[in-house]
Amino acid sequence: MMFNIELEQEDDQRWIAEVTDLPGVLAYGQTKEAAIANTKALALRVLADRIEHGESVPESISFVAA
Repeated sequence: MMFNIELEQEDDQRWIAEVTDLPGVLAYGQTKEAAIANTKALALRVLADRIEHGESVPESISFVAA
């Protein structure tokens, strides 16, 4: 499954990245790259939590920044 990462730069110049297919998965970074990395890490934690609780997750995942 491909997860899209949406990016936006805030007024204070920080970047926010969000995976809209995973509710609550959004993170800030001082750079676009940092926001993407933080969001990927959080998304993987959410998916790991789902596995630990017996929920289904995609067999294959990838990310693309939009």
